[in-house]
Parts: sequence; C-alpha cells; structure tokens
Amino acid sequence: MRIQLLAAITVFTLSLSSASAQTESLLHVISKMDSTFFHAYNNCDLKTQEAILSDSIEFYHDKTGLSTSKPDIIANTKKYICNKVTRTLVKGSIEVSPIPGYGAVEIGSHSFRNNQEKDAVSYPSKFVIIWKFSNNKWTITRVISLHA
Repeated sequence: MRIQLLAAITVFTLSLSSASAQTESLLHVISKMDSTFFHAYNNCDLKTQEAILSDSIEFYHDKTGLSTSKPDIIANTKKYICNKVTRTLVKGSIEVSPIPGYGAVEIGSHSFRNNQEKDAVSYPSKFVIIWKFSNNKWTITRVISLHA
C-alpha cells in the first residue's frame, strides 16, 4: 500500500511538472507572437498584422464597439495608428492559458502613447487576445481591448 501511494504521488508530481513546463512553453510562444504582432503594429507593418489577424476576427473595443472586418481593421490601423501611436506591453503582465483543441488565451496590460502629442500621458489598460493554432500557424481570432 505504501509503495502504491509513493508511486501515485510520484506520477502526480511528474504530471504537474509536465503541465507546468507545457504552460511555460505556451507562455513563451504566445509572448513571442504578441511581440511580433505589436512590433508590426508599432512600425506600420500592415502585411505582418494582416497575416496574424484571422479572417474571422472579432475585435471588441470598450470605446468604439465591435469590429469584424479584417480589411477595415487594417485600414483603420493605417489611418489612425501608423506613425501616430506606440503600444508598450506592461512587463510581466502576460498570463497565458491553453484552450484545448483550439489554441490559447492571453491576458495582460499594455499602454498606448500618442506620438503626435509630446506631453501625452499613457495609462495602462487591460486586454484579452484569443489565439488559434491551426495548420502550424497562430492567428488572433478575438480581441477585447479595455481602456476604462
């Protein structure tokens, strides 16, 4: 009985260790994808942004509402964001959880600085991004952006 208990504890500990390693690996992957997308955002690389955004994107913004048109999102980024706004991730704020059979959810904080206004104050805000992994590619399918 004692040996069975020790074996069960060992298996449980190893499975926790494996799950923790998988979560850390997923955090690394999603953090890298976040960095890639927002580097493109900050540098007006619309092709990279377009490649990462899903064709079925749903972008929920607490100020402007719901956007579901990828071409409109890209056009508005070009018109209102390019060379005007810089996004900065709040260091250490990203949390990532797997969504089995789909991808992952990323939650974090970031701030946006208006480059057109020298003394503009930038405040951190929350975001949620749903990432889908399909055909060996990560895409953003849902975004919730909160600036309140």
